[in-house]
Amino acid sequence: MADPMKIRASSVGDSTEVKVLMSHEMETGQRKDAKGQVIPAWFIDNVTVTWNDKTVLSAQWGTAISKNPFLSFKFKGGAKGDKIIVTWVDNHGDKRTDEAVIA
Repeated sequence: MADPMKIRASSVGDSTEVKVLMSHEMETGQRKDAKGQVIPAWFIDNVTVTWNDKTVLSAQWGTAISKNPFLSFKFKGGAKGDKIIVTWVDNHGDKRTDEAVIA
């Protein structure tokens, strides 16, 4: 399983800003190793962020996203103490879910 995500969520006026740092190799399937063998594709393809059981972000990613991706976005709503849940699923079926409290 991948390392935990680093998530920061802060209430700014009437919106909430969320910043997420994910730990993932994000291989494109186009690189070769030292022996010349193609390194198989391995990347996050779905990211979902929920707040109070409502989806506030849903994304489909591909091979163009860098290693250890950083995601930042804002949404209307959210209050200090509310919970943000971030989940990603990669093309191998691995899944990671972490949560943070809005500060």
